[in-house]
Amino acid sequence: MSSLVLSFQEMENTQLSLVGGKGLNLGKLSKIQGLHVPEGICVTTLGYQKAIEQNETFHALLDQLTLLNVEDRNQIGDISRKLRQILMDVEIPSDVVKAVTHYLSQLGFEHAYAVRSSATAEDLPHASFAGQQDTYLNIIGKEEILQHISKCWASLFTDRAVIYRMQKGFDHSQVSLSVIIQRMVFPQVSGVLFTADPITSNRKLLSIDASFGLGEALVSGLVSPDCYKVKEGKIVDKRITTKKLAINGLKEGGVVTQPINPDQQSTQTLTDQQVLQLAHIGRQIEAYFGSPQDIEWCLVDDTFYIVQSRPITTLYPIPKANDQENHVYVSVGHQQMMTDPMSPLGLSFYLLTTPAPMRTAGGRLFVDVTPMLEMVVNTLGQYDPLIKDALMTVLERGDFMKSVSNDIKAPSPSRNNTNMLAEIENIPTIVSDLIKRNQTSIDELKQNIQMKSGSDLFDFILDDIQQLKKILFDPQSSAVIKAAFNTSSWINGKMNEWLGEKNAADTLSLSVPNNITSEMGLALLDVADVIRLYPEVIAYLQQVKDDNFLDDLVKFDGGQETQDAIIAYLNKYGMRCAGEIDLTKTRWSEKPTTLVPLILGNIKTYEPGAGKRKFEQGLQVALKKEQELVHRLKQLPDGEQKAVEAKQMIRLLRNSIGYREYPKYGMINRYFVYKKALLKEAKQLVQAKLIPEKEDIYYLTFEELHEVIRTNKLDYQIITKRKDEYKFYEKLTPPRVITSDGEIITGQYKRENLPDNAIVGLPVSSGVIEGRARVILNMEDADLEDGDILVTSFTDPGWTPLFVSIKGLVTEVGGLMTHGAVIAREYGLPAVVGVENATKLIRDGQRIRVNGTDGYIEIV
Repeated sequence: MSSLVLSFQEMENTQLSLVGGKGLNLGKLSKIQGLHVPEGICVTTLGYQKAIEQNETFHALLDQLTLLNVEDRNQIGDISRKLRQILMDVEIPSDVVKAVTHYLSQLGFEHAYAVRSSATAEDLPHASFAGQQDTYLNIIGKEEILQHISKCWASLFTDRAVIYRMQKGFDHSQVSLSVIIQRMVFPQVSGVLFTADPITSNRKLLSIDASFGLGEALVSGLVSPDCYKVKEGKIVDKRITTKKLAINGLKEGGVVTQPINPDQQSTQTLTDQQVLQLAHIGRQIEAYFGSPQDIEWCLVDDTFYIVQSRPITTLYPIPKANDQENHVYVSVGHQQMMTDPMSPLGLSFYLLTTPAPMRTAGGRLFVDVTPMLEMVVNTLGQYDPLIKDALMTVLERGDFMKSVSNDIKAPSPSRNNTNMLAEIENIPTIVSDLIKRNQTSIDELKQNIQMKSGSDLFDFILDDIQQLKKILFDPQSSAVIKAAFNTSSWINGKMNEWLGEKNAADTLSLSVPNNITSEMGLALLDVADVIRLYPEVIAYLQQVKDDNFLDDLVKFDGGQETQDAIIAYLNKYGMRCAGEIDLTKTRWSEKPTTLVPLILGNIKTYEPGAGKRKFEQGLQVALKKEQELVHRLKQLPDGEQKAVEAKQMIRLLRNSIGYREYPKYGMINRYFVYKKALLKEAKQLVQAKLIPEKEDIYYLTFEELHEVIRTNKLDYQIITKRKDEYKFYEKLTPPRVITSDGEIITGQYKRENLPDNAIVGLPVSSGVIEGRARVILNMEDADLEDGDILVTSFTDPGWTPLFVSIKGLVTEVGGLMTHGAVIAREYGLPAVVGVENATKLIRDGQRIRVNGTDGYIEIV
């Protein structure tokens, strides 16, 4: 057996680096009993490497290509063209020619062959690379086949393949190409079979596309294929199109596009029996590979031939259940305003903290809402219409859920929704008392954890998490938050009903007391006020890159004052950061340079005293709105009673709504204390040479890390594998709602009378503002000017310092009571959230109008 050429039957499972993804999969397919796979061989990557190893020009060009980015299109095109030419001109090594000749003489030179590229970075579980390299059909004769081997090698450097590798993070110099030479079949019908529906991701729904002739017509978009959907052995949907053209093979070699006989154009390509037979083959292949597959097939004289199978890489993983029942899962990230993946350690801490029935998938958290579906529709649906609409879709399907309780009613936004409402109204210190208790508990934790290490530390953290849960789910605390939600809903409902006033609670929530997150944004303005007095310090801060910059501040006039102000800020807020629910994310205290551009921006944009002035202005607007509403209510029938009731509810709103942000602040505070203690343990693991860097512990769960500390043993392959998985998860877009079938259910906004071309979302903070859109995906890239409108995927409390500089907010995720909405209302920023694909629909620098009252954006 030559390692330069292998037949499909000779390939081993471990030979990806020799035969590439496509070749390896064909080798596996050819060994499935009862499956018809056209026979063939693979010219391995050793032939490609042998052809180029001595070519200095080739390697010099490859080095140049490695230095380029996706944006360097012209240079990419120029270098790629030169590389292709070298590969077309290079002599195929004589031992490769000899091996190919030997194998083809056995298969028969008289036959026609498909010559197909198979790259080592292709048809992989996490990256398909579909269509990136070239395929040549109906090639006849030894010389033609050898020429097309060179053409396949050259296709490794088409512009599209090079750019795709750059986007996926593959090193050009590490990617090799093998060439498949496979016996041609000339089908009456061919097409593609997805064993999971590519539109909805439903794993139980197979999707078959079929057209006449060779599959090239379908793949190239020349024809609209017939489409068949099969579920559990039954055809559930069928779309028959008019197919005017087909690509067929020529006797002398090559292919030709031909018109289809008009009588045949609208006929069904496959009989129902053939559709079900093909679906059965698809399930057989899926079971063999252990994951949903994208399969290319041909039908010749009533026999199905399989010519390719690759994993479907675009599917979102399904949260795992412990039974075979149907389940519905709701994304936690869409509620917590952090849809990025979390590390294994971050996930395990969140799971230890929450009592909710949670599952992980794709590095994200999902709540299994199946047992409480209607209650979730009624409660969560109040604040997130997209989730409500998606869940209603599930409820309205009689065949999915076995039984759901129908006797759970939506909570009424009445004044008497909790037993503690009167207590909250009558004890003005209830919120400050809750805050004080929380802070005392954190101070005790910081003191006590210092003495803990090894297994004792892990036991101590587990005990303290019980204390954290008591604080998070304290009935008094929950009652205050519930009162805030319900009073807001009551005020909006009644003011609209009685006065025709929309979203009155938004204005009444301006500058409320005890909102730790909005205070954090204003406090950074106070830090700017300290620093603005010292030009030397400002000049120094403008060029800092190192996170130890605080140590050198004392060299400058005003440096001590600046250091004190920043450290005081970090002592109170330094545990925060973007994506903060993941304990492993870098905190401001760990990377204080994150705050420097924001401070400098505040110095440039605002006059001294802006923080206090903003708060006072908001307070006056809220008080004025209250006086205006009360005055108007008194003019109505029963006006005095309505006014008294409204005043009570406004007081309750202002006393309770700020606290909504505090429990999470307390949780993140504790997380940071845990993190610092665990990183001390990680230093010991580095010293013991179990891990090269302390951040490697982020890729272990809490329980796994405890075991490593206890035994001083670790299989580092686990961490390597988890890092690769995390990179893959970063590329996935998590769904709001997903079922146990893997179906992603998207909700729709039900809205009428909107302007043409309006981009629709959820209105969460009233007002209309026009300005420049700043599309920012990473807080550290923010370059904002006063009056800009922030457009981003999501904002959590770590984004709050930016809010003082903007005039409006647009996010892709979020609901009425998620962080961005609450802070936008408090700062008086018109805001629309839950805008699908906002960061793609709106371009950076465009002038846009945000209508936070009715929930839409217009491109001006």
